[in-house]
Amino acid sequence: MADTMADTIADSTAKLEINDAPGAPAPAPPKLQLDEETGEWVSKGELKKRLAKRAKKASKDKNKEASNNNNNNNNNTAGETKKPATPPKKEKVEDAPIDTDSMFKQGFLNEVYKERPVKPVITRFPPEPNGHLHIGHAKAIAINFGFARYHGGYTFLRFDDTNPEAEEEIYFTSIEDTVRWLGFEPYKITYSSDHFDTLYELAEKLIGLGKAYVCHCTDEEIKLQRGGDKGASPRFRCEHANQSVEENLGKFRGMRDGQYKPREAFLRMKQNINDPNPQNWDLAAYRVLNKPHHRTGDKWIIYPTYDFTHCLCDSFEEITHSLCTVEFFLSRTSYEWLNQQLVEYQPMQREYGRLSIEAKVPWSMLSKRKLKELVDKKIVRGWNDPRLQTLIALRRRGIPPGAILEFVNELGVTTTNSIIQMSRFEQTIRRYLERTVPRLMLVLDPVPVVVSEAEEFEGTELTIPFSPKNPAMGDHKIKFSKTVYIDRSDFREVDSKDYFRLAPGKTVGLLQAPFPITATSFTKDETTGLVTEVQAVFDRSGKKPKTFIHWVPAESAGSKKCEVRIYNSLFKSENPAGAEGGFLNDLNPESEIIYSNAMIESGFDEVRKRAPWPEAAGEDKLGKGGPESVRFQGMRVAYFAMDSDSTDDKIVLNRIVSLKEDKEKS
Repeated sequence: MADTMADTIADSTAKLEINDAPGAPAPAPPKLQLDEETGEWVSKGELKKRLAKRAKKASKDKNKEASNNNNNNNNNTAGETKKPATPPKKEKVEDAPIDTDSMFKQGFLNEVYKERPVKPVITRFPPEPNGHLHIGHAKAIAINFGFARYHGGYTFLRFDDTNPEAEEEIYFTSIEDTVRWLGFEPYKITYSSDHFDTLYELAEKLIGLGKAYVCHCTDEEIKLQRGGDKGASPRFRCEHANQSVEENLGKFRGMRDGQYKPREAFLRMKQNINDPNPQNWDLAAYRVLNKPHHRTGDKWIIYPTYDFTHCLCDSFEEITHSLCTVEFFLSRTSYEWLNQQLVEYQPMQREYGRLSIEAKVPWSMLSKRKLKELVDKKIVRGWNDPRLQTLIALRRRGIPPGAILEFVNELGVTTTNSIIQMSRFEQTIRRYLERTVPRLMLVLDPVPVVVSEAEEFEGTELTIPFSPKNPAMGDHKIKFSKTVYIDRSDFREVDSKDYFRLAPGKTVGLLQAPFPITATSFTKDETTGLVTEVQAVFDRSGKKPKTFIHWVPAESAGSKKCEVRIYNSLFKSENPAGAEGGFLNDLNPESEIIYSNAMIESGFDEVRKRAPWPEAAGEDKLGKGGPESVRFQGMRVAYFAMDSDSTDDKIVLNRIVSLKEDKEKS
């Protein structure tokens, strides 16, 4: 786990400015460390005792297990004993920023450049505008834009808008915004449709070369031509391939002029049906689609396919390195074949492994139609709901663009596909946030604690650093108040030996407060059974408490109420589509947990004013970034970001990730 607020106190210069206050002087702030097993802040000595006790128990259990193993091992020599294996020492996670250009300096991408060491390098990112981008697209963006930038070149953002049946304006806008959010600026924004006229002319040229023909075969007939089920029968070429050039030109122009309905005719490239590579089995080049295009209107009713369009547009834009994922490896031969037939400039295509996250419910398991149903029925908060796996959803959740780029770089680039557990992705985010965002005190479920005889400190300012390791983040002040708020989980009505937080007669420290407090009594709501107030006194004995907890002052001292949303998996099972009665019956009722009366300290105002946190990638300067760029660590709680539902009068926060890994997710 990343270092926690324990280090904050250990290294902190935070102090209480009470030099003029009457009464006993406050003791020096103790050095605290976080007990990761209980989530409590304790003194160094107390933590040492706890760890020694746990280590002793673990050693005892290990010895017992080893003894049992030895007794059951009949091959052991009499009198020989085996010492229990010493558990490996846990290595501290390095939290220094990584070089996000390292994947271009070595390995696969370095070798790709050596194959064609030209200047300038020109690449392209060519998404289809038929949906929102996901984490795999983030890798593609980082590779294509980063590769060109590293080698002093530039990148086109080219929308492959050749299928008007699936394209919507919202996706064009979302994709462009996401590219910039990740910190990349397109050299030009282009569209495959920019070249529709030229592509049509080249299609006629291909027919004239005897390398294309108009086909009328059904899907079943085409399947048989390609070997049938599992390639059990010999492949053979369609009879339409024997048509003359003149007949094919006439039919192709008939397609253009509306003489055929969709699927009645389509243009096929005449490649090599006997080649073992299926990408050479006379692929489709043009098809009829009676659908207006968002840019060309009703001008065209035939549209080129990806296999025909992509390679030619790469040539038109003089792309030096066409970098794509490995599922296009077999397409490289058809890519090169078509360019060699029709154009002079020849780009170079190379393929890298794609990236996907192994979440509880993989994104690919939910169709766009089902996702749309979730949005339309307001089961989720739009396409950018933090429970979804689109990049706009990850952005709203608060994941920084710089963390995503570091994640891509950590994994490196090879020709092997990467399926990464969500827990590893979240661990990268934690490490990134640990060193880049400030720390504040946030209470999810507040319970008031009234400290008697604390009037002397009412309104006293506490100076607290935003980060224990980065003085450049600065510090902020909060005011102490007689009534403070702690989290309900930090108080127990009945004490026990294994409980170290606040209970009647028990003492705990309040982070950075003048003295520890001892609970004396509490009141409850008889209807709900919930504690409504805790009464406490200062412990001025000077004895260091075993545990410290976080708190926030009263609203009169500058704290604010806020709404906090904790997001979990949207579904209960790993296969919602297989649920009885449909996927909606598998919804997790605890996928969104809302704390509507949470409280945050006044330092939030300065954090909000100084956003983005951090200044990196597409959020690289003051004021550049949406509400999600207001990020911080809620001490002892989690990492949070401000949600787009926030207003001037209401703060809404989303949990980005927990402070440490949830073992159930690993």
